Amino acid sequence: MKSRDLSLVAVFAALYALLVYLFAPVSFYAMQFRVAGALRPGIARKWVLAVGYAIGVVVGNLFSPFVGPFELLFMPIMSFISGLFGYLAARPFRNNYFIAGAIIATVISTSVSWMLNQLFNLPIPATLPYLFLSEQAVCLLGTLIFKLIERRYKWW
Repeated sequence: MKSRDLSLVAVFAALYALLVYLFAPVSFYAMQFRVAGALRPGIARKWVLAVGYAIGVVVGNLFSPFVGPFELLFMPIMSFISGLFGYLAARPFRNNYFIAGAIIATVISTSVSWMLNQLFNLPIPATLPYLFLSEQAVCLLGTLIFKLIERRYKWW
């Protein structure tokens, strides 16, 4: 791994964790709106950012009211996997932010819904639609932000 990639991973992880912490009141529970998720479409440009995303999830979830194996193991693993899926899906489309974000948001909303079912016996059909919409909205916001940044800077 190049030192530039390592730096991007560290910044990505730290920024994700910081945003989860700063927006903690809306980052957890069944109706979460994780503002930090706006960073996820950036994985479209570099697959190694999936590592930063997973690390950021671990650190951010340390502040969860439900901290435990699901938050510290299951969700970081699913975050890494969703990041890789998002990157691989976006690659044939010139590393499209929208595609990466949509794939990542779909995997994460399904994972969180399943986790909430396991932890609190919340029915998946009751949590999945809201989680899906909120995750897609956050990733769409992130896509727009990355497109604006990319107009002036090559950030990756």
